[in-house]
Amino acid sequence: MKIAMLSDCYMPRLGGIEVQVHDLASRLIGRGHEVVVFTATAGSRGERGGFVDQVDGVEVHRLALRLPFELPVNPLAPGLLRQRLASGGFDVAHVHMGVVSPFAVDCTRVATDMGLPIAMTWHCMLGSFEPFFRAAGYVRGWASSGVVMSAVSAVAAEPLQRVVGSAGTVSVLSNGIDVDRWATQREQAPARKALDCVRVVSAMRLASRKRPLPLLRTMARVRALVPADKGIRLEIFGDGPDRRRLERFIAAHDMGGWVRLPGRVTREELQEGYAASDIFVAPAPLESFGIAALEARTVGLPVVGRRGSGVQEFVKDGLNGYLATDDEAMAEALARLVTDDGLRESMKTYNRSTPPEQSWSRILDGAEAEYRRAIAVAGAVEGAAR
Repeated sequence: MKIAMLSDCYMPRLGGIEVQVHDLASRLIGRGHEVVVFTATAGSRGERGGFVDQVDGVEVHRLALRLPFELPVNPLAPGLLRQRLASGGFDVAHVHMGVVSPFAVDCTRVATDMGLPIAMTWHCMLGSFEPFFRAAGYVRGWASSGVVMSAVSAVAAEPLQRVVGSAGTVSVLSNGIDVDRWATQREQAPARKALDCVRVVSAMRLASRKRPLPLLRTMARVRALVPADKGIRLEIFGDGPDRRRLERFIAAHDMGGWVRLPGRVTREELQEGYAASDIFVAPAPLESFGIAALEARTVGLPVVGRRGSGVQEFVKDGLNGYLATDDEAMAEALARLVTDDGLRESMKTYNRSTPPEQSWSRILDGAEAEYRRAIAVAGAVEGAAR
């Protein structure tokens, strides 16, 4: 099968969608498919305007403009995109959508006009935007025209299904993880001393949507709840526009002795950080999936996340982590795990002995099923129009 992978964002940008789309593309190639990526993200040296390069064996068309902050937006892309899709002999297009994805929207319009079967995966929680999508009507219109839709978690699929209504069925196509790779890392962790402090870790883009500043406030509350002789360390991996605000908060609240912001790290360094930690925390309620939390859970860490977020796809409250309704409940759950060594170890044991369901083999099966569904629906729509 020849697949056009269409996404606003792609590597070298680093983020959940970018990495997932890249991994999906490369693993589909490993299964014998031909995959070509079209993106509004410039290359590592600023390549744009239709430049074609290779990223780990994946062919990538850079339909980017020169814009401030390298924004992945290009209203001029549809013409060139149409030409390349028409000449590419594609069987199906896979569109990756966020709440604000102007390039993906343009891609969908072009592919729909061409009659190309389309599978669309939503990587976001609609949240307060749900009424807008209902009123605008174009998402439901896409479904009516044959676009088959999926979301990365059940909690993300539910509001999307309300938008689509009777025009189509929204399935769940989760993000994927290399279970063996992440599970192996825990065996390589350095030995921990019995008197080591409890290490809490998180990984995110340091931007308000991910709530890194509320996480610091929550951890300050945890420090107040936990006996003073119980050591705590917090590391937040990642970088972003809120970094200076976090640094100021850490300094103002005298947290510098136990809170670190290591910045952006490689996957290998992140694996090592998880393996040397005890608890992972995911503070964002609008997390559509939570790939970092899943990676940490696969290493073996108990995960504390927000109820109603995508984290609940792989965290069972009270068994291998906690799902909190608000920041105070999150602080209480973290304090419980910090102080109760036996509870923490029992959750680690469960995570280590029970692999998550989101292995790449299952996700690839699901992606192929979505492509077959898109082709079948497109054929039925075309037949009905005759």
